[in-house]
Amino acid sequence: MKTQRMSEASGADRRPPKMIRLLGETHIDFMGKRRIAFLLSTGLVLLGLIAAFQIFVTGQANLGIEFTGGTSVTLEFKQDVSLEEARRLLRESGFSNPQITDAKGGEGFKLIVRVKADEAPGREAVEVADRIKEIFEGAFPDNPVLDTSSTSIGPAIGAELRQKAVYAIVYAIIGIIAYIAVRFDFKFGVAATVAMFHDVLAVIGIMWLKDFFVPTEFTLLIMTAVLTLAGYSLTDTVVVFDRIRENLKKRLKLPLDQLINHSINQVLSRTIVTSLTTFLVVFSIFLFGGEVLRDFAFALMIGVIVGTYSSIFVASPLLIVWRGGRGKLLGQAPASSSPAQSTSPATSASAAGRHATGA
Repeated sequence: MKTQRMSEASGADRRPPKMIRLLGETHIDFMGKRRIAFLLSTGLVLLGLIAAFQIFVTGQANLGIEFTGGTSVTLEFKQDVSLEEARRLLRESGFSNPQITDAKGGEGFKLIVRVKADEAPGREAVEVADRIKEIFEGAFPDNPVLDTSSTSIGPAIGAELRQKAVYAIVYAIIGIIAYIAVRFDFKFGVAATVAMFHDVLAVIGIMWLKDFFVPTEFTLLIMTAVLTLAGYSLTDTVVVFDRIRENLKKRLKLPLDQLINHSINQVLSRTIVTSLTTFLVVFSIFLFGGEVLRDFAFALMIGVIVGTYSSIFVASPLLIVWRGGRGKLLGQAPASSSPAQSTSPATSASAAGRHATGA
């Protein structure tokens, strides 16, 4: 008897820990709001298309030195130099938007200054480096420049980088379609890809719009953030799709829109916990990462919000819009309920529970 109790206790100890739940059981009618969500998403996509045209086609947006060409100058000082003071000096000397980072290497303090080609028209990289060196030597006579080096990035390289950025997005889309199509179904793959494309355009559009209010350069760092959030959006969408597929295989006799609502409500707490923790990490980078990482972190923050939104209000409703034939998994679910026939989310959930118990 004692041995039995010990085995029961050890079995209880082996139970997996419960996941943190910020929300209890929810019965939110997400699919009932899909038309409003589609209108909002259409606006975000149109904004993103305009921004993408300005950035990747005409090159008329506020682009970083990687895309426009320019000069990178590395200065080595004996003592540290304040980044804010360095930016102020360069702006007062005619360089309107210099990109400045610092690094400690060797025996001194390195300051890396990058300026666009249009801020120093007609000047060679060596001339720009000499001019920047003069500015700092005049401002810090007690902290001389020990060494100077410069490199030039031509407009042709900038155009090539813009082209490669577009290729990276296209390759990511093709890979996602293939992955989701194999794991789920081709229609799931298309819905996930549309949601990811929506997220990428939304972030590009918001970052482009932000430049009208707060100067924001579209740099390779922001491009990195865009590709990162594409993967994040896919991960969140896969979690929702996996639950939808699981409920479809259980043959719950619910209309498709109610079944999708039920599935989203089941994973809603997990989705919010994941998104909130990710957002808090990125927000800390935004606050404490310095000016160089601020736009990168802001793009990721927007991406986390948009990616969570699209998994629920873009990818999932597309499964209703494009259900497929009768032989497909989606086609086996009953037709979506009409407004007159629809039941409340709570009723749908209880019905789903009864069918699952009966199965």
